[in-house]
Amino acid sequence: MSESAVEPTPQDGSLQESPQESEAVVAEPAEKEWWDDPAMPWRHKPDKKDVACMAWIGVVAVFGLAMLPLRGWLLGRSVPVMLAVMGSRTSAAGLGSLVRVGDFSPVLWVLPMLAGVIMANKFDWVYWWAGKLWGRGMIEVWAGQSERAARNYARAERWAVKWGAVGIFIAYVPIPLPLMAVVFVLAGASGMSVKRFLVLDCISCLVWLLLHFGLGYLIGEPAVFVLQQYAKYANYVAIALVVFVIGTAVLNGVRKARAVI
Repeated sequence: MSESAVEPTPQDGSLQESPQESEAVVAEPAEKEWWDDPAMPWRHKPDKKDVACMAWIGVVAVFGLAMLPLRGWLLGRSVPVMLAVMGSRTSAAGLGSLVRVGDFSPVLWVLPMLAGVIMANKFDWVYWWAGKLWGRGMIEVWAGQSERAARNYARAERWAVKWGAVGIFIAYVPIPLPLMAVVFVLAGASGMSVKRFLVLDCISCLVWLLLHFGLGYLIGEPAVFVLQQYAKYANYVAIALVVFVIGTAVLNGVRKARAVI
């Protein structure tokens, strides 16, 4: 056998790699940043505005839950105060019935009504801001909580897109859909100015409160009777709502702990 027929082998006994093998590099998956998560509404590294808006959304959620016991207690103790502090449509109807039977001034009812408009809209700008910063991002986060949530938010979004700016008025319709938050987010995402948004929001809220006030005025005595009966149990309702708030917080904490484990 000739020497040319014998392939040379490395002296150290190792196998010689082909050029393709030596140049191949195994690419490791890049580690995601903390903010790059589908559970977050943004699609970029958040800045101070993003973090501040998300913090405000958390404040709104906690505040709304914490006010539930006070809402239940005030309805049985002072309907005008509840309207002024909460901007509740139920309290607007109650105030109308009180005016009808002469238990409240037929002139001074305007004051708690105007205060109620301001208090009812005190956090609406937060959702407008979320839409301005992240577009539909916040809606996608809410819809991602469950299949049922996805269906409800998709339906609410179709309504909001269909009605446009008029949707701010429609958002106050008492239906079992998260229509209000979706409309407010889309208002910011569509480029509506915050000034125009707040004006439309306040007008819509005032109209709905007046409608409920008028309904309560038409009902009159029967509505007052219901309020009087409720007042007897208002303290118990408030206690039950406190238990509900605490229980909800504990359950959420347990679920998050299990998710981490």
